Amino acid sequence: MNLREKINQEIKNAMKAKETKKRDALRLLSSAFKQIEVDERKDLNDDDVIKIIQTQVKKGKDSASQYKDAGRDDLMQIELDEIAFYEPYLPAQLSDDELSDVIKSIITKVGASTMKDMGKVMGTASKDLAGKADGKRINQCVKELLG
Repeated sequence: MNLREKINQEIKNAMKAKETKKRDALRLLSSAFKQIEVDERKDLNDDDVIKIIQTQVKKGKDSASQYKDAGRDDLMQIELDEIAFYEPYLPAQLSDDELSDVIKSIITKVGASTMKDMGKVMGTASKDLAGKADGKRINQCVKELLG
């Protein structure tokens, strides 16, 4: 069973269990999948599905942050609840120590030594760590190690 089928099954289970928040959150995700399929005219594989989920999580975090700044804790909580339903479908994130170790090896591999080499490191790190670490975390770690 691929990831998309698993999510569709979870929607059905949520409907049967009358878990409206989970059902609605996963339906939003499913509609994002369908939108990409229609726009790009392709069938989604698990990697595509993971990228879409990551995008939705990032949007949700940004929205939650804006709602918090505006004093709208009710809307912020809705966004955080949706994120909680999406995260089980994402690959496990690297810890800070693991991320640091991987980036150190990438820095050695590309021969980086100063902040001028940050672009080379970020390019490789973004590809190697896709789905395993957020871009902001990667960027921050690279800056700490090169700076």
